[in-house]
Amino acid sequence: MPAPPRVALVLSGGGARGAYEAGVLRYLSEELPQRLGRFPRFAILCGSSVGAIHSCFWASRARADAHPGQALADLWRGLRVRNVVSLRPRELLAAPFRAMGWGRRSRARSDRLYGFFNTRALEEIVQREIRWTAISEHLRAGHIESVSVAATEVATGRIVNFVQSVRGPGGAPPWSHDAALVARRTRLRPQHALASAAIPVFFPAVRIGRSFYVDGGLRLNTPLAPALRLGADRVLVVSLSQAPERLPVAREGRERALPTAAFLYGKVLNALLIDHIERDLAQMRVINALLEAGSDAFGPEFLPRISAAVAQERGRGFRPIRELVIRPSRDLGEMAGDAAAAVPRSTLPWWARALMRSFGSSVEADTLSYLYFDRSYTEGLVDLGAADARRREDEFVAFFESAA
Repeated sequence: MPAPPRVALVLSGGGARGAYEAGVLRYLSEELPQRLGRFPRFAILCGSSVGAIHSCFWASRARADAHPGQALADLWRGLRVRNVVSLRPRELLAAPFRAMGWGRRSRARSDRLYGFFNTRALEEIVQREIRWTAISEHLRAGHIESVSVAATEVATGRIVNFVQSVRGPGGAPPWSHDAALVARRTRLRPQHALASAAIPVFFPAVRIGRSFYVDGGLRLNTPLAPALRLGADRVLVVSLSQAPERLPVAREGRERALPTAAFLYGKVLNALLIDHIERDLAQMRVINALLEAGSDAFGPEFLPRISAAVAQERGRGFRPIRELVIRPSRDLGEMAGDAAAAVPRSTLPWWARALMRSFGSSVEADTLSYLYFDRSYTEGLVDLGAADARRREDEFVAFFESAA
């Protein structure tokens, strides 16, 4: 009997926008089992940026009785931005000096390179809420097979995927020598997830070993490639950007906002972090089509023969991959602006008020959407993620039933 397909969960990055992922995961762990008849199992978990935190969170609670999606959604629903990240005016005043290399590293924290925001509270949440020792337990028990966290190495600019798998921390995956996608086996710790989620400029870079790392989303926001190289036969991808055909056209309000630094930086973050998944999906679909056409033309021996040849170069052969991609049905930047505008300004930290003023008449708040870790925003994202997933329940059922 052939082995069941390996299902991978691939989670994207985007700071506070990650609450949308929590909504999708809540649906998967709490609602889908009622229709599916079982808890959905992911053999492979791959995340970048906030998706890395979520991947580790799920891996640490990868059982039905642990309710990983519900626990994650509850966490996001309870956030208050004042209690998660803080920014002191003197940090902004010191920025030009740090840019010239003066006082670039905190004496009190040699494991961090300066960012504008103080993220100690966020780091404490990651350390406290993720059951880090349970990841190894769930690997040994067979609840999961591999967890991958992507981060960008500051010194080289390359993507490093920190992988914990059933094989343990020793050795390296067969694709670890790919210059564009380095892999290192390790035992995942809070610093791996925090490094992956360190949005450049905003959050401090995190030291792992002898190197500093920042947001994995700079080069690999939706880590589809690691999932495939770890052996996934089908992938469930949660993206934090709308489908290209749904992206809104330029509006007069946007054009008036263009001269503001906050607006421009938000667009830069979008360009860097959201989203290269279309290119990866297109490449995967081309390979799927070629494998299907080759099998039709040359018979059943075509796939194993070409896979064996490719495996000598890549460490793993080709195989057909089934996909399911879920995306927000609304613009998450607009939702951030709406959420912040709906609360009394006095409840917002000073930097959030400054961002809101800078947007002027623009309905978008892309920069704020990455930083607004507040339930006035995140509750709506959790609900949206769950609703978007619920509307596609038949697709989820078909995806997991055929993987049983």
